[in-house]
Amino acid sequence: MKIVERIVMVALLLGFLAAIAYVVFFIKKHDQEIRAGVERGDYEIREETATTSPENWRVFYPELVPVTIGSTSAQASVADSIPERIKGLSDTPYLPQGVVKLFAFGAEGEHSIWMKNMNYSIDIIWVAEEGDIVHIEENVSPDTYPDSFKSPTPAWYVIETNAGFVASSSIKIGDEVVIPKLR
Repeated sequence: MKIVERIVMVALLLGFLAAIAYVVFFIKKHDQEIRAGVERGDYEIREETATTSPENWRVFYPELVPVTIGSTSAQASVADSIPERIKGLSDTPYLPQGVVKLFAFGAEGEHSIWMKNMNYSIDIIWVAEEGDIVHIEENVSPDTYPDSFKSPTPAWYVIETNAGFVASSSIKIGDEVVIPKLR
């Protein structure tokens, strides 16, 4: 009986080794096919700067709607779903001039904003449902994370802009924001 058990164990071991060799062979073959495809030009090799260069900013802000903040016109990238609002401007390399991030919450509240995974400072503007600016935080640095910022007055929208936007556009509490009807 011990001889049969040993034969079965050796057979299982050989079967296991054969399976490993089979997998390794096909992984190497697939790797060679990919390399040959790259050499033929079947695959596009992108440099990291392709998506982070200023010419390609629409990768991060593909759909924009016009907004007016005080007397300044801008294009807004809208975050109107929970995942979009959570992500916000996190992990974006920059915010182009004339582009803002508009958070449409669909309900009145404090709507806290944090600087998680941010790469640049921003101004934050809270807006009531009627369109009046109710609170402003200027030049909020990524270094403030994990702190969060919220309006003492309930707001319906939050707008994030490049740092300095509020000062350069002379935006103040009480100014009107014109936002198109969203979906």
